Amino acid sequence: MKRVATALVLLPFIVWVVLASPWWVFNAVLFLVGLAALQEFDGIAAAHGIPRPGAPGLAAGVALLFAPYPDAVIVLIAILAMALALRSSDLKDALPGAAAFVLGVVYIFGAWRCARALRQIDPSGAHWLMIALLVSWAGDTAAYYVGRAFGRHRLAPHVSPGKTWEGAFGSVAGAILAAAIYAHFFIPAFPIWGVIAIAAAANIAGQIGDLCESAFKRGGALKDSGTTLPGHGGWLDRIDSTLFSVPVVYGVLKYVLRT
Repeated sequence: MKRVATALVLLPFIVWVVLASPWWVFNAVLFLVGLAALQEFDGIAAAHGIPRPGAPGLAAGVALLFAPYPDAVIVLIAILAMALALRSSDLKDALPGAAAFVLGVVYIFGAWRCARALRQIDPSGAHWLMIALLVSWAGDTAAYYVGRAFGRHRLAPHVSPGKTWEGAFGSVAGAILAAAIYAHFFIPAFPIWGVIAIAAAANIAGQIGDLCESAFKRGGALKDSGTTLPGHGGWLDRIDSTLFSVPVVYGVLKYVLRT
């Protein structure tokens, strides 16, 4: 019940932010959610015994989110991470600490940078961002019901024992259906084969993102990344799929189809 109540509150707000909010509100939401997710990533790193990215990680994330030249910023983030790792009292922590710093910042704020770029890509950009979210939402729902009804073969038992191949295929199908219906009404000029291909690729990426975060949590003996969202765990639990699906949608549109 808590899960449904949280979704009923969040979904209308997220749809408004993506499709209709002023640019400053959109950026503020990305920043705040990124901040919450990075703090939870800090907790996962600590559970592994790895130094946290902490405040320097947040500063690096803000730079990556808003700086005009993100490619240069990523290199500078890696340099900063290695420099900060020199503070480690045990130099065995230097490499994993620097790696966790770069991963946390690029994983979260790099995806949000793609979300900003996707919303600006052309007049349909906000709708494409909505599709990047929708393939995860619809996919999760389809995976749950298909997996419960038909799930027999485990997808990744050492990472997430409840997930099945049947549920994964149901997730892809649900994502394609939802994206095709949405695009029919809001991006009618775009070829349907393109919508199907993008939806499938983004959903598969999102499923991998969910498994990756589950692996990080399981490695640290954590059930959830946080407790902020009743019934959903933490923010990172809620956006783990989106952090993979958004860059895929943006990358395909920008660099493959060159829209």
